[in-house]
Amino acid sequence: MPSPMETSHAHPTTSRSVVLRAFNKPLALEELDIAAVGPGEVLVKVGYGGVCGTDAHLWSGRLDIPTPVVLGHEGLGTVERIGSGGLRDANGDTLEVGDTVMWASSISCGSCVPCRMHEEPTLCERRTTYGVNIPVSDAPGPSGSWSERMLLRAGTSVVKVPAGVDPLSAMSLACAGPTMAHALYGRRAVRLGETVVVQGSGPVGLAAAAMAQLAGASRVIVVGGPRARLAVAGRLGIGDHHLDIIDGLDATAALAEVRALTGGYGADLVIECAGAPSAVPQGIAMARRGGSYLVVGQYTDRGDIDINPHQLVHRQLSLFGSWGFTGAHLVAYVNLLPALSERFDLKSLVTEFPMTDCEEALRQVGTGSVLKAVLRP
Repeated sequence: MPSPMETSHAHPTTSRSVVLRAFNKPLALEELDIAAVGPGEVLVKVGYGGVCGTDAHLWSGRLDIPTPVVLGHEGLGTVERIGSGGLRDANGDTLEVGDTVMWASSISCGSCVPCRMHEEPTLCERRTTYGVNIPVSDAPGPSGSWSERMLLRAGTSVVKVPAGVDPLSAMSLACAGPTMAHALYGRRAVRLGETVVVQGSGPVGLAAAAMAQLAGASRVIVVGGPRARLAVAGRLGIGDHHLDIIDGLDATAALAEVRALTGGYGADLVIECAGAPSAVPQGIAMARRGGSYLVVGQYTDRGDIDINPHQLVHRQLSLFGSWGFTGAHLVAYVNLLPALSERFDLKSLVTEFPMTDCEEALRQVGTGSVLKAVLRP
């Protein structure tokens, strides 16, 4: 029998949500029904819904997704209702109404070959992702964070935000942070004393640089742009050197500068977070002989690029790709937030928009006018 908390008429029964119905068309603000909260489920009142570069790709139709869909795969909110039987968060702490939480963007099935045999849940064949491939018609919902309220399904990794961490600091790297936790924890770790080059100065690049510094890199070189973004990184102390490859150096000059900063050898580890295919051959050239190249930013297919395979062999490079993240990587990011936010002013990376200005937020993310945009429902 449902608890009084779940049946109380004091709780709203609908949620205003941003719905993508057609690609490259205006987004709709609609009132959607809030499903009853079942066992293992949590209803959150959304405080912030993150705006990611992927959302701009979804809006433009560059990814094949079902529509209509409530957008928003990253968020932070307050627990409003909990299904019968109660629930613990991913750290094992009892969840209670009023807790401030974040949640993993996707749920892996646990039974397909990648999940069961290869221990690669990010490669799950039946992965469901909030704000991406859960259509409005697929109850329970709403199932995206660009909404006043969102229902977190059973199996979602939910984690309390540590006391003292500003919610906007947590949202600054809400998708980028867990993505890099996967890349640096599960694919290729930063080793103590290494020189690291990060290609890209958006949220993923800044997350990579900041985490590399916390992990013990002796030097972090950020290669990106535009100049204003690099200035922000420099002011926050994210990265030790900042090379402008958009408004300043060309690829040849940037490579020469990296070589000069590394004693002529190149970096021990190069992390690609730029998203442009042309960054890949540049990054390969920036790694030292015997070094590693970790590719994270090529999330959408933007076409082929020529590389010289002789360089992979002659320079004995190790190449790694990293796709998305799991609940475990979200937890790693959230648990790291006290250290990250103490060292870096993450809150200053964030620009807030009311949910009604979602299209403007998307445009500014697409043009790089803001570093990190979040919506307030």
